[in-house]
Formats: sequence, structure tokens, C-alpha cells
Amino acid sequence: MASYNIRKCVGLDWRRSPERTLEVVGGLEAEVVALQEADKRLGARPAALPADAVTPRTGLVPLMLQPDGDSLGFHGNALLFHREIKVEAVELLDLPGLEPRGAVIADIVRRGTRLRVVATHLGLLRRHRLRQLLALRDALAALEARPTLILGDFNEWTATGGLEPLAAEFTVHAPGRSFHAARPVAGLDRISHCSGLELRDAGVTETALSRRASDHLPIWADLSLAP
Repeated sequence: MASYNIRKCVGLDWRRSPERTLEVVGGLEAEVVALQEADKRLGARPAALPADAVTPRTGLVPLMLQPDGDSLGFHGNALLFHREIKVEAVELLDLPGLEPRGAVIADIVRRGTRLRVVATHLGLLRRHRLRQLLALRDALAALEARPTLILGDFNEWTATGGLEPLAAEFTVHAPGRSFHAARPVAGLDRISHCSGLELRDAGVTETALSRRASDHLPIWADLSLAP
């Protein structure tokens, strides 16, 4: 599993290069990748990362949330899956706050295992993030139970503060300092999982290419079903 804020494919050299972004994504070798800022913010929010380029360059298949629209994601949140993963259901959740924010909730089957993957990008202000996490928690509680993980840019600078709405049901990990890519000082990007899953390993992918491709570094995690 991996998560990556791709900053609309604009690198630290201020060049928009979807090809470079996809090279970083392909190098993660993950079966599930959550992307943030996969779309531009103006107008019809056209995709910054062309959907038809994803599979040839990464081997992953983008979850087409708006087949007839211009966007790859929902509020910029996109999910890429290994070809063998089956998507059973998708829910798009608008999150409260001043900025337009949302979450993509996907029920999937991976090698016979039923999982729920949530991709999100929380707001810049903690009071908004708390409301967003409460809304996400309540939405998940209303669904049929299955092992669940939440991937994304949580925008939280402290190690544990601001995550209270998830504390009862989820464990939140910051695998390392993922922001700013030029000089990482904060673990804004997080992976959260319920008690039905167990974190085996996690980290930040810091390469010469990932340090240029976005202002965030991608994070990854190896999870298994809890015994």
C-alpha cells in the first residue's frame, strides 16, 4: 500500500511532468496507491495525471470515479489498483470545512481477502480536520464491517495531536518525514488501519527522482490481516 501527494504533477523545478510522477509511482511497486492532488483545482477539475497513461507506465489500473468527466479523482483523491484487485463498491464522501475536501471509500477483494481502502486529503486547519475525521469515522461506521485502512495527506504536523476521532477504532502511522521533499521535516502523510490489520513495515520513498517530482515524498506500508 502506498500514498503520494503528487502536487498536480508539478515538481520542485515547477515543471508539470506526469511522466516523472508515474515513474515514481511505478517504482513504489505497490498493489494499492492513493494519490492526492491528482486533478487541477479550476473549472471542471481536469486530470493532472492522464488516466490512459497510468497502466502502461505503472501496471496499475486507475479507479475511474467519473467515467464521463474530466477528473481522475474526487476532490483530487485517486486510487490505483493492481490488475488482479476487484473493486466491489465505491462511495464518494464530501467532507466538511472551508476548503473543498473529500474521501474515496473503495471496497475491494485482494487475493480472496475483502478490504476497505479510503483515500483522503484533509484540510489545512486542525478544527476542519477534526470535523472531517469525525465525518469519515461516522461514514465508515455505517458500512458493513471489513478490515479498513485510510491512506492520505493528513496535513497534521504533530505526531499524535488532532487525530482523536480515529483513536478508538484506528491506529495512525506516520512512516517518516514526507514533507517538504527538498528537506523533509514533517510526517504529514499517514497510513491508518483498524484492529483487523497489522502493520509489518512502513517507510518513506526518498530517491533522487521523488525529491524532485513533488513537494511530498511518497509513503508505503506492508500490512497483513491481524492474527
